[in-house]
Amino acid sequence: MNIDDMVMVSIDDHVVEPADIFEKHFPKSLMDQAPKLTANPRNPNVQAWLFQDQVVGSSGLNAVVSWPKKEWGMDPTGYAEMRPGVYDMGMRVRDMDANGTLAATLFATFPGFAGTHLASLPDKKLSLAACKAFNDWVVGEVPETYPGRFVPLGIIPFFDQAESVKEIHRLAAMGCRSISIPETPYGSGFPDFKSGYWDPMFEACAEHNIVQSLHIGGGFSLIKRPEGFNLDDMMVLTPLISTIAANDVLLSGVFQKFPDLKFAMSEGGVGWVAPWLDRVERHIDNQSEWLGSSFLPAGMTATDVWRKNFLACYITEPSGLSNRDRLGIDTIAWECDYPHSDSTWPRSPEMLKEELDAAQCTDEEIDKITFANVARFFDWDPFKHIAREDATVGALRARAGDVDTKETSKEEYRRRYELANS
Repeated sequence: MNIDDMVMVSIDDHVVEPADIFEKHFPKSLMDQAPKLTANPRNPNVQAWLFQDQVVGSSGLNAVVSWPKKEWGMDPTGYAEMRPGVYDMGMRVRDMDANGTLAATLFATFPGFAGTHLASLPDKKLSLAACKAFNDWVVGEVPETYPGRFVPLGIIPFFDQAESVKEIHRLAAMGCRSISIPETPYGSGFPDFKSGYWDPMFEACAEHNIVQSLHIGGGFSLIKRPEGFNLDDMMVLTPLISTIAANDVLLSGVFQKFPDLKFAMSEGGVGWVAPWLDRVERHIDNQSEWLGSSFLPAGMTATDVWRKNFLACYITEPSGLSNRDRLGIDTIAWECDYPHSDSTWPRSPEMLKEELDAAQCTDEEIDKITFANVARFFDWDPFKHIAREDATVGALRARAGDVDTKETSKEEYRRRYELANS
């Protein structure tokens, strides 16, 4: 397949919420208590969100796209220093064009990838309002403004079962295709998937064929490291969190209750899947009789369940592709991770195609990995609004020739921001 003929949909991109999101979508009656931008206490020169007396800013690693690598870091950053496509969706679509990306999901930043920050705050009425306001923007406003460019993904107020079920039904009516929930909820102080706590939410999602997206993040605390460990240590080990999360889901018995429920493993890679499935199937064969284990639907193996109910994604992982027959080619998808430090923007097509060719993937396999598996799994039509011939890498890039993709310093972005707002 020619690189310009590929169609690319990212299962995992992120957004830093625009400054006016809550002015536009928070209930007017509660506006005096809405999240507001204030000075970041760690760096007064950049902004942070103040909500319920808690201040949360964006770390540099959440917005490094196009910065020189020497400027990357965990220090707080503000809108002036970010590439505009990080928070401005009009500019985001232009950046997607330049990268040949047709569509993407958008995981939250301020609320937490799965709304975990909102869930940690004391006033649940206000947290519920913030959750709905974010959804009105990310599931409502953004996909309506840019048809066919975003796979609608929301969050739920999982701290309240009844309100979560209501929100799932509301989101479904808005066209939502996935919700982001904590990948290891007990890592955030909530009951695990086996507890039954999540069953009403799972039932509502199964009713509407809404995918559960399990993004790594909340489970970092489960990987115990020695005191004073390097940040490299945790970043290298992050795929272990997806292994833990998938194991939690599989062994919870949730598929016996909801056999059609779907889980997307976000930003965890695919290389861990084959040895994990080998281990689970050996365990069932060797240990289940004396343990009395029963967590799979009748007549199904762990591999059967994986291939029916899971989708995993990767950014760059040549060894993972070599195991595609073991995983099932229908369970693998690509991600860009814009604007985070792992992102391959603006050279995603080149980097992806190199690995696909090295693995000797067929054109059919390439289509499945780059867009078709996401379209099927999320029940989302990539060509409803944009014809395939206009959705390819070549077609999108052809209309983005004026997009500046060069490396740009934070200082230069600040200069442009101040000039534009002077």
